[in-house]
Parts: sequence; structure tokens; C-alpha cells
Amino acid sequence: MRRHGWYTGAGRWRLTALLGVAATALALVVALTHLSGDGASTAGTSRDGDKVHGTPSVPSGRPEPSLGWGFTHTQYSADVGSGTATQRVERSLARDGGLPQVQALMGWGADNPEPVRGRYDFGAMDRRIDFVRGSGGTPVVTLCCSPDWMKGGRPGAGNTDWSRTALETAPTPDHYQDFADLAVTVARRYPDVRHFIVWNEFKGFWNNAEGRWDYEGYTAMYNLVYKALKKVGKDIMVGGPYLGMDSVDPRQKENASATFRGPWGAMDQRVLDAFDYWNRHKAGADFVVVDGSSYTDTDELLPDEFGATDKLTAVGQWVRRRTHGLPLWWAEYYVEPADARDDRKGWSEARRLAVHAAGLIAMARGGTDSGFYWNPEEKTGRCPGCLWSPTDSAQGGRTLPMYGLLSRFGRAFPPGTRYETVSVAPDDVPNVRVLATAKTVLVVNTLDRAISAQVAGKRFPMAAYEVKWLDR
Repeated sequence: MRRHGWYTGAGRWRLTALLGVAATALALVVALTHLSGDGASTAGTSRDGDKVHGTPSVPSGRPEPSLGWGFTHTQYSADVGSGTATQRVERSLARDGGLPQVQALMGWGADNPEPVRGRYDFGAMDRRIDFVRGSGGTPVVTLCCSPDWMKGGRPGAGNTDWSRTALETAPTPDHYQDFADLAVTVARRYPDVRHFIVWNEFKGFWNNAEGRWDYEGYTAMYNLVYKALKKVGKDIMVGGPYLGMDSVDPRQKENASATFRGPWGAMDQRVLDAFDYWNRHKAGADFVVVDGSSYTDTDELLPDEFGATDKLTAVGQWVRRRTHGLPLWWAEYYVEPADARDDRKGWSEARRLAVHAAGLIAMARGGTDSGFYWNPEEKTGRCPGCLWSPTDSAQGGRTLPMYGLLSRFGRAFPPGTRYETVSVAPDDVPNVRVLATAKTVLVVNTLDRAISAQVAGKRFPMAAYEVKWLDR
């Protein structure tokens, strides 16, 4: 998740200011009764982390390794806010089948799940899972990040270091098994979560001495988690490596692949090496996970914003060949570069929708089975590119154009879709992107002007950057 803002769920167990000496003394007494053997505070935690939460509806039979098109929850999502607004979002999602929804284990809206070894705090995670259940969605958990005591930090409720550097630190090798044990606790607590992604973008797995990814370390941890989850239930679906498929300027020599390149750039060879190591040494995988952007590591859209999406097709095809057809997930995908504040607010909504639709088409052409939109929800105010308006008021929670595109794409092109080739007028070929089945055709005008297009034997007008759906 390096290409966007990262968010934490810190703060739920911060002590508020106490009034008066008596109150302070009382708080001290309470604190002293909530200490672990090493003196770390256990306030707000419990030992029964693996106790089943709520009343989950566990689907019968083996789950499918492909889920379709959905989104990821971040710090601000529709599990909090005005009850009217959050229920509005739930109803919208339920009408569209819930959509698959991803939640991280720690950070991005979730608190430290195990502040002290064997003491758990799943309050925020419970709330997110409840929202997914309430909206009829399929829950997915990304097993990242890890408690401080697994990576050299201080244990204890209230001691979590939520800085970006700390959050993106991986467990030390002597705690890989502890992290696998935590994954088991999560699987037992939420038996309706049947799909787990192991870690996120190799965060903390960098070999400084050799200037490359520590793919040996990641794979060692991945294998422990995979084996541990399979012991909980052999039908649990596990995937990785969730590598950021970075590309560089095609003129660049350093770290650039000599063979995997196109008009959109050249793949970073260090990423390809890391992927190949994991693929050769993994204990197993039910699906394969990547993420990335259409633009280069210096935010170049080559040859332009629409042509750059061809990278997503090329990456998908490369991954599918190497994994012999494992279902392909994009845990994140980006087609609009961020500014210095990591915001994506520079494009009009029409341009954003058109380029995003082109990106979805490109991923589908590359063999993608599941893709998850990183929902950039704001806490309040305007929210360009969001799926729904902020839920901070009763007027919020209303679906936005990006939601309409994503949900309709998911309905029209579910896993297993058989795509067809349709006719496109020669003069329209450079200007439109098309994806078709026997029933539906999606057409995107890539120009910032109106055109008259002829696709699948039909002629029709298209506004600038219009995304049009045709029935066949």
C-alpha cells in the first residue's frame, strides 16, 4: 500500500484526562490490576481472542478461490458515523450482492489485535466484520500488520507505535510462528472469513545489504501462516505474495527488466525476482495476489493515461503463466497518480471513471478473477473517487459514480466470465476500450471530446470520457 495514504486504528484505549486526585488514585489502582507478567498493560484486552464473534453465517461447501470485484476498507469507512448513513451504505451493498470486502488485521481501521502476547483486542476488527456481514459481503482479511512485541517494540495496551515506520516493520524471524498463531486466532474468531491474504507489499522485507527484497524471509513467514491456517480448515483459502508490481521508465537501465517491458515502461527486475522465489518455494497457494499501478515509479503515465493501463494486462498474463493458471487477485490497483499529499483529486470525475474503467478492462484481459478498489473515503466533505459520500451525517452514505462503475462491472463480469470479441469501426479503434460478453458490452471513450462510435454493430454518440454499457 505504498502508493496511498496509510491509516491506523489507534487511540481507542488512550487514557483521557482525569479530574481530581481521587479519580487519579482510582485509575492507578485499576491500572495496576491490568498488568501482564512483564509489567505491560493489558487494559481493554482479553484472553479469549479465538472465541467466535457474533453469529457468523458460514457458507457450506468449499469456498471458491475467486471472489470477483470489490473493495478494501480503510481508516474511514461505513462501519461508523450516522446510523442513517451507515445503513444506507449497507442497503446499497446488499442490493448488489454485498461485494467482496477486504479488511487489514492491524491498521487501516483496525487496532493492535494482540498488544501483549496472548491478550487480544479485536473491538475495531469486530465492528468491520459486522459491517461486512450486515451488507451481505464476502469478508477477506489481509494478515498485516503485526503487534509491536513481534518486531522489537514495547508490548502493552496504549504502547502501540502507530508511526508509518513502525507499522511497516515486519515481524522478526523468531516471531514468524507467533504471527502464524495470531492468524489462527483470527480464523477461529471469524469462521466466515474463508480467504486470507498474507502480508502486504513485502512491508519490512527489504535486504539492505544486497539492495533487494528479502524474499527468503517473506516466504518463510508465508509458509508458516499457510500451514497454520490449513490446520484450522483445509478449505480456508490462502494467497500471496501481494507484491507491488513496480515499473520504471523504459529508458532506465538500473533494475529494469531486459525482457518484460512495453510502451508503459519496464518492470523492476527486483520485483520479478522476488515473485519467482516465492512462487518456487511457497508451501502452497489457492490464489495469487499482486498490486500495482499503471504508472511508473516516478508517476509517469506512458504513453498516456489509457495506454498505461496495458501494463495491468501484461502483468496479469505474466503472473498467470508463472503460476500455471492460479486465480489472480489484484489487492490494489491505481491508474491516477497521487500528489505530494497522497491525494488523487486532480482529475475530473468523468476522466477518473473512464481511466478506471479502462484499467478494469485491462485487468480482465490479463486474466484477473478478483480485484479490490482501495476505497479512498474521507472522514467528511468532498470525496473524489470514493464509492459513497462520507457517513458523518445523516445525509451521507450515498453511492457515488465510482460505486456504480465497480458494482456494475462486478455483476457483468463475474469470475469465470467468457469474453467475446466484437466489431469496432476502424476509426474508433484508437479511441475506445471495449470489453464484451454474449450479453453485455462495456465501451469507454478515451478522448476528452464527444465522438460517434460504432461497436458491436451499433452506432451511438459518446460524450467526452463517457463510459457506456450496451445490451446485446
